[in-house]
Amino acid sequence: MRVALLAFRLMCLAWLWPVSSHYPNKRRHKEQYGENTKQKHGGRVDLKMKKLDSTKSLLIKSEQLLRIEDHDFAMRPGFGGSAIPVGIDVQVESIDSISEVNMDFTMTLYLRHYWQDDRLAFPSSSNKSRTFDARLVKKIWVPDVFFVHSKRSFIHDTTMENIMLRVFPDGNILYSVRITVTALCSMDFSSFPLDTQSCSLELESYAYNENDLMLYWKNGNDSLRTDEIVLSQFFIEDFQPSFGLAFYSSTGWYNRLYINFILRRHIFFFMLQTYFPTMLMVMLSWVSFWIDRRAVPARVSLGITTVLTMSTIITGVSASMPQVSYVKAVDIYLWASFLFVFLSVIEYAAVNYFTTVEEMKKLKRAKIPNSFDATQAMAFDGCFHDNDIDLTPFPDVSSTPNTERNTQSRNSTVSGPTEGTRLRSKHPVKQHLSFIMSNSYMIDSYSRVIFPLAYLLFNIIYWSLYA
Repeated sequence: MRVALLAFRLMCLAWLWPVSSHYPNKRRHKEQYGENTKQKHGGRVDLKMKKLDSTKSLLIKSEQLLRIEDHDFAMRPGFGGSAIPVGIDVQVESIDSISEVNMDFTMTLYLRHYWQDDRLAFPSSSNKSRTFDARLVKKIWVPDVFFVHSKRSFIHDTTMENIMLRVFPDGNILYSVRITVTALCSMDFSSFPLDTQSCSLELESYAYNENDLMLYWKNGNDSLRTDEIVLSQFFIEDFQPSFGLAFYSSTGWYNRLYINFILRRHIFFFMLQTYFPTMLMVMLSWVSFWIDRRAVPARVSLGITTVLTMSTIITGVSASMPQVSYVKAVDIYLWASFLFVFLSVIEYAAVNYFTTVEEMKKLKRAKIPNSFDATQAMAFDGCFHDNDIDLTPFPDVSSTPNTERNTQSRNSTVSGPTEGTRLRSKHPVKQHLSFIMSNSYMIDSYSRVIFPLAYLLFNIIYWSLYA
């Protein structure tokens, strides 16, 4: 009985032995297949294989499809041969700011590159392109285009880096990137704020000269496109692409592309902020010509107020402008207006002084005998005809032999004026000025006409030259 039971156990063991040894071999075979698949660089990957990370597996498939590991992408396409042509296409999204103080502008644009790299050609039955993001861009060769005279720039990275790479089966490549760049713009403010500025954004290869890389506009003048751009202080008159060559003494000639645009400044803002207040201050200073000359506090206060206000306007405009070494159009207008305001203050100083002198003379004249008539002296200064005035004899003065002798000699040498003639003075201008000085109220009367006419003439000349 024991022998039969032992024989039965041996038969069961013999029957179960092949089944248990089959599963370890199968498991070992799967592990070996997986390791061989991971180490394999070329060929197809089994689609039935379990994907632990879909992103990494797709990237591996793209690298295998484009044979990135088979080539040295540190070298440009066609190295050692003719220059590789790289087409450029730009779409300007916006002009964010224009700074007169820093003399620069900030622009956001889409920069697109077109070239052919046979190393990235791949077979495709549908002839469809493949699109990739920034992760693959770092593993292939791309043109090293930079912005000449740029102060700062960056590639937008929200929510991912704004970079797109599109590869066609024949090896043609489209590389697009969204960039914001701040670049220098040499501005001329001699006509500010009635000026027109011309700025340009310049593109150039940094490492490859014209023997290795040829930059050109992809579609000629149609390579530069713009969205509807509205600026607060400028009109955009023109956007125009152009090209040229740049020479560096150490490295040679380089192709350079230009994005030229012309900006014409809005004048209405400066009319409201600068010109109209200046005109009002000048006209306000003329009010003092109608105030009585004896009202010293009123006229002095008005004159000082207008002068200080003009100084504030000039300071405010200068603070918002770069410190240039030449005169701007707005400076000419402001300082000329300041001169008119300053002269109105000087005018009252002259009126006040001559009024004081005139009153002092009247006080002195009050001591002269009452029988003396001042119109007798005016009869011989060319202002009146001698037959129009009733000359009364001068007061009798005690005669002496010397005075009689002088009277006889004077009568023998000087003959009296004939009837109907005017005696001319040797210095009419001087006498006319002395007449105005003795009648200081006439200075205000002349100023009421001369100041507005002179300021009107200045405005006509100014706006005809700069407008």
